[in-house]
Amino acid sequence: MAESPGKRRGLEEEVLTKDPVDVLIIGAGASGAAVAWSLAETKMHILCLEQGSWMNPAEYPSTGRDWEAKFYGEWSSSPNVRGRPEDYPINDDSSPIKVVNYNAVGGSTVMYTAHWPRLHPSDFKVKTLDGVADDWPIDYDALTPFFEENDRIMGTSGLSGDPLSPLTHPPMPQQPMGLSGAIIGKAMNKLGWHWWPSDTTVATTDYEGRARCINLGHCTPACAQGAKSSTDITYWPQAVRAGVELRTHCRVREITTDETGMATGVVYYDKDGVEQFQPAHVVIVACNGVGTPRLLLNSKSDRFPNGLANSSGLVGKNLMFHPYAQIYGYVKEPTDSNRAPPTCLWSKEWYDTDLSRGFVRGYGVQFVRGAGPVFEAVVSEQKGILPWGADHHRVFRKLNGHRLGFSAICEDLPEEHNQVTLDPVLEDSHGIPAPKINYTISENSRKMMDHALARGREILETAGATDICVNSPIPWGGWHLLGTARMGTDPKRSVVNEWGRTHDVKNLFIVDGSIFVTSGGVNPTSTIQALALYIADQMKSRLANLFD
Repeated sequence: MAESPGKRRGLEEEVLTKDPVDVLIIGAGASGAAVAWSLAETKMHILCLEQGSWMNPAEYPSTGRDWEAKFYGEWSSSPNVRGRPEDYPINDDSSPIKVVNYNAVGGSTVMYTAHWPRLHPSDFKVKTLDGVADDWPIDYDALTPFFEENDRIMGTSGLSGDPLSPLTHPPMPQQPMGLSGAIIGKAMNKLGWHWWPSDTTVATTDYEGRARCINLGHCTPACAQGAKSSTDITYWPQAVRAGVELRTHCRVREITTDETGMATGVVYYDKDGVEQFQPAHVVIVACNGVGTPRLLLNSKSDRFPNGLANSSGLVGKNLMFHPYAQIYGYVKEPTDSNRAPPTCLWSKEWYDTDLSRGFVRGYGVQFVRGAGPVFEAVVSEQKGILPWGADHHRVFRKLNGHRLGFSAICEDLPEEHNQVTLDPVLEDSHGIPAPKINYTISENSRKMMDHALARGREILETAGATDICVNSPIPWGGWHLLGTARMGTDPKRSVVNEWGRTHDVKNLFIVDGSIFVTSGGVNPTSTIQALALYIADQMKSRLANLFD
């Protein structure tokens, strides 16, 4: 914390008039919700501060016919485009991939596509297996019971038994393959390549108070039906009933510490913009791989001049995005368009290292059913395949409802020069420095992307697709924010230990995607939540000597 004597004195006076909470959680998204729910059984006083608000599903875009148009403005996945009061700006000019997130109760689970793979066992042993990056200090088996618990609470649908993926036991049957899935599956069979119905967190049956999917529209940006699992309708109702306090419109500026180096609480701005101080015995950060380093770097003091929990110098470094290599085309047969959850199949054919491909590690593939008519019109005009003039409607009919997509989620290896810092000029509406992103795609990742695009083209051509288009990387594809406060046993090479406690501050924990050591080649949300549940379990088992 900045050492202004007057400000320090004022905070100390306020501490005397406010009772500290036992546990203070910053962020109410995927990981914050999971850790709050798990710790609730301890009956401690748990408070979560969230800078966004509770969402109203009646106001979601999918309640109206203009839902696609709203995706380009107030419901954009990018905070820089959205510009809601709850958002903070991000300087990502020095990155080919732009950050996308959402600030609300539920966080980015409000916006995600509900695609639901797990990291593979090999992802935790990358150094051992492939001689790159670092091994995690925990393995897949340590997280298995928490994956299973999370799948039950979030409510997953899928088909158990995929031979190339970790074994899962979804409580609901898989999404229908639909028109698109059948076309893709036949093409993959001709090529002799692996495919499997995707696990998702979209309900295929009525489940725990959630109605089944009725295909209101694309799962992004939000599901008015409540069929898509987001933590505001899964974890948070249970956590609040168990006694967790959730305070919205609270933007945390910094975490404070005392002369012994222990966290004492947070300074935040309330819904009226008034600066407040909330003392706490334990602080848990759950602000994602950009928000967490931003907060830690802004929490400077005489004892922590380079930011909180940053003796390693690694806070904000090793940012991993997952570069997405996307290729799509158009078939004569009708496809599903937006009449179903967007991902129907996945493939792990190229997931693990095969050095004959010219790169280490690999990528997962998600097949996309199609696109809605507004999106199709806008993007096809940009790509130059939808002309203006007399031929416009004929070509649009050929494209609309005939798209097939292939997206490769390419593993991003950690590199220290890919990082989050504090911008020296840009600030949010409360004067807090905005995060600045510096990120480049590695040569290894570029080779991986090229390989994926070549395989995608083979699949699409086998399916009879024409007018093939490429986005590589997807520019607005920074959904996965990982690695900027990595986990490890060596305080010189990591920010948190093997159970999420920061090496430098014994009562400060991190539970979000920033603690990832490697990124894998799959969407990370299920693993983020399993890690949060694991860390909460470790905290409960160590309560008697938590700060030793």
